[in-house]
Amino acid sequence: MEHQIQAMIPLIESIYESFTPLEKTIADFFMKEKEENDFSAKNISKKLYISEASLSRFAKKCGFSGYREFLFHYQQEKETKKVFPVHDYHSTQVLDTYQELLNKTYHLMNEEQMERIVKLLSTKSRIYVYGKGSSGLVAQEMKLRFMRLGVNIEAITDEHIMKMNAVLLDKNCLVIGISVSGTNEEVLNSLQMAKAQGSSTILMSARRDKSFRFCDEVLVVASKKYLENGMAISPQFPVLVMVDIVYSRFLESDKFHKEALHDLTLNALHEKKRAFEYE
Repeated sequence: MEHQIQAMIPLIESIYESFTPLEKTIADFFMKEKEENDFSAKNISKKLYISEASLSRFAKKCGFSGYREFLFHYQQEKETKKVFPVHDYHSTQVLDTYQELLNKTYHLMNEEQMERIVKLLSTKSRIYVYGKGSSGLVAQEMKLRFMRLGVNIEAITDEHIMKMNAVLLDKNCLVIGISVSGTNEEVLNSLQMAKAQGSSTILMSARRDKSFRFCDEVLVVASKKYLENGMAISPQFPVLVMVDIVYSRFLESDKFHKEALHDLTLNALHEKKRAFEYE
């Protein structure tokens, strides 16, 4: 598969909420820019009515040594970006969004983090997945996928049950919270409660934030502005992609044994189906 080079956009989007209003103006420009040819600090500062020092601070917040290094990577990606063929405007808009999210997911992948997450999934005796709304649908899907590999996993989509479930948690549990926006208070509060009980915690979100200190891992998923509104595509798509990646890595960690368990669960389903047919 060919990958568009778009690592900068998911990087900017993942820390967007931590920017000041001025920095958000700069971020919006670089995320939406299509036609500009002169990216010199002098020209951009004039265009956005900001100081060159503001550009430098923005670049450093993005993890670069300064605006020059930021610009080097940004222009490199701009030059190598492949354009999706345009046939039908509305269809292409949807396909472009899917392609963009897949490319962002590719660049957000962290192999070392994946190994840590697979280790947690493999060593914890009980796993709970919390999610509301569309994230709750992902939690249910995750439960079905991992159950077939013999994982003791439960999906919880009701905020009251999330709170009550806290009394069952201990150091042998792993709690995974799903919130694309990173602002769902029920999920975040439940993760905090889980951490207080000694459980390991993972948050799947498009947002990086220093306040997520109660999470052992923050698995950043791809996003696009207004994606959570579900206006173009299903907002759970990028989370499902990341779940598939985690699932694949988990399966590979002990492939022979887990494939055998998967086959057993499928056989059990088929046997039950045949039993109903004979009744």
